[in-house]
Amino acid sequence: MSGHSKWSTIKRKKEAQDAKRGRLFTKLAREITIAAQQGGGDPMSNFQLRLTVDKARMANMPKDNIERAIKRGTGELKGEELEELYYEGYDPNGVAILIQVLTDNRNRTVSDVRRVLSKHGGNLGAAGCVAWLFDSKGYITIEVGDEDPEELALLAIEAGAKDIETDGQWLEIYTDPTSLQRVKEALEQQGFSIESQLSMIPKSVTSLSLEKTMQTMRLIDALEELDDVQQVFSNLDISDEVMVEYEAAA
Repeated sequence: MSGHSKWSTIKRKKEAQDAKRGRLFTKLAREITIAAQQGGGDPMSNFQLRLTVDKARMANMPKDNIERAIKRGTGELKGEELEELYYEGYDPNGVAILIQVLTDNRNRTVSDVRRVLSKHGGNLGAAGCVAWLFDSKGYITIEVGDEDPEELALLAIEAGAKDIETDGQWLEIYTDPTSLQRVKEALEQQGFSIESQLSMIPKSVTSLSLEKTMQTMRLIDALEELDDVQQVFSNLDISDEVMVEYEAAA
Protein backbone atom coordinates (compact mmCIF):
# COMPACT_ATOMS: atom_id res chain seq x y z
CA MET A 1 0.00 0.00 0.00
CA SER A 2 1.21 3.47 -0.77
CA GLY A 3 1.58 6.67 1.15
CA HIS A 4 -0.65 7.57 4.03
CA SER A 5 -2.83 4.47 3.65
CA LYS A 6 -0.29 2.38 5.53
CA TRP A 7 -0.96 4.52 8.58
CA SER A 8 -4.69 4.07 7.91
CA THR A 9 -4.28 0.29 7.92
CA ILE A 10 -2.42 0.45 11.22
CA LYS A 11 -5.08 2.78 12.61
CA ARG A 12 -7.88 0.38 11.66
CA LYS A 13 -6.11 -2.49 13.41
CA LYS A 14 -5.62 -0.40 16.54
CA GLU A 15 -9.26 0.64 16.49
CA ALA A 16 -10.36 -2.99 16.20
CA GLN A 17 -8.28 -3.78 19.28
CA ASP A 18 -9.57 -0.71 21.11
CA ALA A 19 -13.17 -1.66 20.30
CA LYS A 20 -12.68 -4.94 22.11
CA ARG A 21 -11.55 -3.05 25.19
CA GLY A 22 -14.31 -0.46 25.00
CA ARG A 23 -11.71 2.29 24.54
CA LEU A 24 -12.75 3.15 20.98
CA PHE A 25 -16.32 4.09 21.84
CA THR A 26 -15.13 6.43 24.58
CA LYS A 27 -12.81 8.24 22.17
CA LEU A 28 -15.45 8.38 19.43
CA ALA A 29 -17.98 9.80 21.90
CA ARG A 30 -15.55 12.57 22.77
CA GLU A 31 -14.99 13.34 19.08
CA ILE A 32 -18.73 13.55 18.50
CA THR A 33 -19.23 15.74 21.57
CA ILE A 34 -16.56 18.26 20.59
CA ALA A 35 -17.83 18.38 16.98
CA ALA A 36 -21.38 19.09 18.20
CA GLN A 37 -20.05 21.63 20.68
CA GLN A 38 -18.18 23.51 17.96
CA GLY A 39 -20.70 23.35 15.13
CA GLY A 40 -24.11 22.31 16.44
CA GLY A 41 -25.92 18.99 16.73
CA ASP A 42 -27.23 18.55 13.16
CA PRO A 43 -24.93 16.33 11.06
CA MET A 44 -26.48 17.70 7.85
CA SER A 45 -25.30 21.24 8.60
CA ASN A 46 -22.20 20.31 10.64
CA PHE A 47 -19.88 18.38 8.34
CA GLN A 48 -17.29 17.61 11.02
CA LEU A 49 -20.03 16.05 13.12
CA ARG A 50 -21.19 14.06 10.12
CA LEU A 51 -17.67 12.72 9.61
CA THR A 52 -17.36 11.61 13.22
CA VAL A 53 -20.85 10.08 13.28
CA ASP A 54 -20.06 8.14 10.08
CA LYS A 55 -16.85 6.94 11.69
CA ALA A 56 -18.75 5.83 14.79
CA ARG A 57 -21.30 3.95 12.71
CA MET A 58 -18.54 2.14 10.82
CA ALA A 59 -17.17 1.05 14.21
CA ASN A 60 -20.66 -0.26 15.14
CA MET A 61 -21.07 2.24 17.94
CA PRO A 62 -24.65 1.98 19.29
CA LYS A 63 -27.07 4.65 18.10
CA ASP A 64 -27.96 5.62 21.68
CA ASN A 65 -24.29 6.29 22.46
CA ILE A 66 -24.02 8.55 19.42
CA GLU A 67 -27.15 10.50 20.33
CA ARG A 68 -26.03 10.99 23.94
CA ALA A 69 -22.63 12.26 22.77
CA ILE A 70 -24.32 14.79 20.48
CA LYS A 71 -26.58 15.98 23.30
CA ARG A 72 -23.58 16.44 25.59
CA GLY A 73 -22.02 18.61 22.91
CA THR A 74 -25.11 20.77 22.48
CA GLY A 75 -25.62 21.06 26.23
CA GLU A 76 -28.85 19.05 26.36
CA LEU A 77 -27.09 16.58 28.65
CA LYS A 78 -24.46 17.38 31.24
CA GLY A 79 -20.99 16.15 30.39
CA GLU A 80 -17.28 16.91 30.43
CA GLU A 81 -16.08 20.40 29.46
CA LEU A 82 -13.81 19.29 26.66
CA GLU A 83 -11.29 21.29 24.67
CA GLU A 84 -9.23 20.26 21.66
CA LEU A 85 -5.47 20.80 21.88
CA TYR A 86 -2.34 19.81 19.98
CA TYR A 87 0.98 18.95 21.60
CA GLU A 88 4.18 18.80 19.59
CA GLY A 89 7.49 17.05 20.02
CA TYR A 90 10.08 14.63 18.69
CA ASP A 91 10.87 10.97 19.08
CA PRO A 92 14.49 9.93 19.88
CA ASN A 93 15.23 9.56 16.15
CA GLY A 94 14.15 13.08 15.21
CA VAL A 95 10.72 12.12 13.86
CA ALA A 96 8.17 14.92 14.28
CA ILE A 97 5.20 14.02 16.50
CA LEU A 98 1.92 15.98 16.49
CA ILE A 99 -0.56 14.84 19.16
CA GLN A 100 -4.27 15.70 19.02
CA VAL A 101 -6.03 15.55 22.38
CA LEU A 102 -9.50 16.14 23.77
CA THR A 103 -9.30 16.91 27.46
CA ASP A 104 -11.14 18.31 30.45
CA ASN A 105 -7.88 18.79 32.37
CA ARG A 106 -4.87 20.31 30.59
CA ASN A 107 -2.47 19.72 33.46
CA ARG A 108 -3.24 15.99 33.62
CA THR A 109 -3.00 15.56 29.87
CA VAL A 110 0.29 17.39 29.33
CA SER A 111 1.80 15.50 32.27
CA ASP A 112 0.73 12.16 30.76
CA VAL A 113 1.99 13.09 27.29
CA ARG A 114 5.35 14.31 28.65
CA ARG A 115 5.75 11.15 30.72
CA VAL A 116 5.19 8.82 27.74
CA LEU A 117 7.49 10.80 25.47
CA SER A 118 10.23 10.82 28.09
CA LYS A 119 9.86 7.10 28.80
CA HIS A 120 10.44 6.33 25.12
CA GLY A 121 13.33 8.76 24.68
CA GLY A 122 11.35 11.56 23.06
CA ASN A 123 10.65 15.08 24.21
CA LEU A 124 7.80 17.57 24.29
CA GLY A 125 8.50 20.73 22.30
CA ALA A 126 7.17 24.26 22.25
CA ALA A 127 4.01 25.16 20.35
CA GLY A 128 4.80 25.46 16.65
CA CYS A 129 7.99 23.41 16.69
CA VAL A 130 6.65 20.72 14.34
CA ALA A 131 3.17 21.89 13.28
CA TRP A 132 4.68 23.69 10.28
CA LEU A 133 5.75 20.30 8.90
CA PHE A 134 2.11 19.26 8.42
CA ASP A 135 -0.78 20.42 6.28
CA SER A 136 -4.43 20.02 7.20
CA LYS A 137 -6.07 18.08 4.37
CA GLY A 138 -9.12 16.04 3.61
CA TYR A 139 -8.18 12.40 3.16
CA ILE A 140 -10.26 9.66 1.52
CA THR A 141 -9.44 6.01 0.91
CA ILE A 142 -11.31 3.66 -1.41
CA GLU A 143 -10.63 -0.04 -1.87
CA VAL A 144 -10.53 -0.24 -5.66
CA GLY A 145 -11.74 -3.84 -6.09
CA ASP A 146 -12.95 -4.39 -9.66
CA GLU A 147 -13.26 -0.69 -10.41
CA ASP A 148 -10.97 1.17 -12.79
CA PRO A 149 -8.73 3.34 -10.55
CA GLU A 150 -8.28 5.88 -13.36
CA GLU A 151 -12.04 6.40 -13.62
CA LEU A 152 -12.30 6.76 -9.84
CA ALA A 153 -9.44 9.25 -9.89
CA LEU A 154 -11.10 11.28 -12.66
CA LEU A 155 -14.37 11.40 -10.73
CA ALA A 156 -12.55 12.61 -7.62
CA ILE A 157 -10.62 15.26 -9.55
CA GLU A 158 -13.80 16.57 -11.17
CA ALA A 159 -15.30 16.92 -7.68
CA GLY A 160 -12.30 18.93 -6.44
CA ALA A 161 -9.57 16.49 -5.33
CA LYS A 162 -6.06 17.94 -5.33
CA ASP A 163 -3.86 14.85 -5.31
CA ILE A 164 -4.38 11.12 -5.84
CA GLU A 165 -2.20 8.07 -5.26
CA THR A 166 -2.92 4.45 -6.07
CA ASP A 167 -1.19 1.10 -6.02
CA GLY A 168 -4.00 -0.71 -7.82
CA GLN A 169 -5.57 -1.94 -4.59
CA TRP A 170 -6.26 1.33 -2.79
CA LEU A 171 -6.99 4.81 -4.03
CA GLU A 172 -5.87 7.65 -1.75
CA ILE A 173 -7.48 11.01 -2.37
CA TYR A 174 -6.27 14.29 -0.86
CA THR A 175 -8.38 17.44 -0.84
CA ASP A 176 -8.40 20.91 0.63
CA PRO A 177 -10.29 20.78 3.95
CA THR A 178 -13.12 22.82 2.44
CA SER A 179 -13.47 20.43 -0.53
CA LEU A 180 -13.66 17.20 1.46
CA GLN A 181 -17.45 17.25 1.78
CA ARG A 182 -17.97 17.81 -1.95
CA VAL A 183 -15.57 15.03 -3.00
CA LYS A 184 -16.96 12.63 -0.40
CA GLU A 185 -20.54 13.19 -1.54
CA ALA A 186 -19.64 12.84 -5.22
CA LEU A 187 -18.07 9.44 -4.60
CA GLU A 188 -20.87 8.27 -2.31
CA GLN A 189 -23.47 9.23 -4.92
CA GLN A 190 -21.78 6.77 -7.26
CA GLY A 191 -22.26 4.02 -4.69
CA PHE A 192 -18.69 3.78 -3.41
CA SER A 193 -17.97 2.88 0.19
CA ILE A 194 -15.27 5.22 1.42
CA GLU A 195 -13.40 6.24 4.54
CA SER A 196 -12.83 9.94 4.99
CA GLN A 197 -11.40 12.29 7.56
CA LEU A 198 -9.64 15.59 8.09
CA SER A 199 -6.02 14.70 8.75
CA MET A 200 -2.64 16.29 9.29
CA ILE A 201 -0.49 15.17 6.36
CA PRO A 202 3.31 15.58 6.56
CA LYS A 203 4.92 17.68 3.83
CA SER A 204 7.85 15.26 3.74
CA VAL A 205 8.67 12.01 5.49
CA THR A 206 11.62 10.63 7.45
CA SER A 207 12.90 7.14 6.66
CA LEU A 208 14.56 5.10 9.40
CA SER A 209 15.95 1.62 9.80
CA LEU A 210 13.48 -1.15 10.63
CA GLU A 211 14.58 -1.20 14.28
CA LYS A 212 14.26 2.57 14.71
CA THR A 213 10.94 2.67 12.85
CA MET A 214 9.49 0.06 15.18
CA GLN A 215 10.82 2.07 18.14
CA THR A 216 8.94 5.14 16.91
CA MET A 217 5.78 3.13 16.33
CA ARG A 218 5.93 1.79 19.88
CA LEU A 219 6.07 5.39 21.11
CA ILE A 220 3.06 6.32 18.97
CA ASP A 221 1.18 3.26 20.26
CA ALA A 222 1.92 4.30 23.86
CA LEU A 223 0.69 7.85 23.23
CA GLU A 224 -2.52 6.60 21.64
CA GLU A 225 -3.14 4.41 24.68
CA LEU A 226 -3.66 7.59 26.72
CA ASP A 227 -7.34 8.28 27.33
CA ASP A 228 -7.11 11.94 26.28
CA VAL A 229 -5.20 11.33 23.04
CA GLN A 230 -7.37 11.08 19.95
CA GLN A 231 -4.76 10.80 17.19
CA VAL A 232 -1.01 10.98 16.76
CA PHE A 233 0.43 12.26 13.49
CA SER A 234 4.06 11.92 12.47
CA ASN A 235 6.31 12.30 9.45
CA LEU A 236 7.59 8.74 9.78
CA ASP A 237 7.82 6.79 6.52
CA ILE A 238 6.27 3.31 6.69
CA SER A 239 7.94 0.75 4.42
CA ASP A 240 6.51 -2.56 3.24
CA GLU A 241 9.04 -4.28 5.49
CA VAL A 242 7.64 -2.44 8.50
CA MET A 243 4.09 -3.41 7.54
CA VAL A 244 5.09 -7.08 7.49
CA GLU A 245 6.72 -6.71 10.91
CA TYR A 246 3.67 -4.90 12.28
CA GLU A 247 1.30 -7.56 10.93
CA ALA A 248 3.37 -10.26 12.60
CA ALA A 249 3.39 -8.45 15.94
CA ALA A 250 -0.34 -7.57 15.92
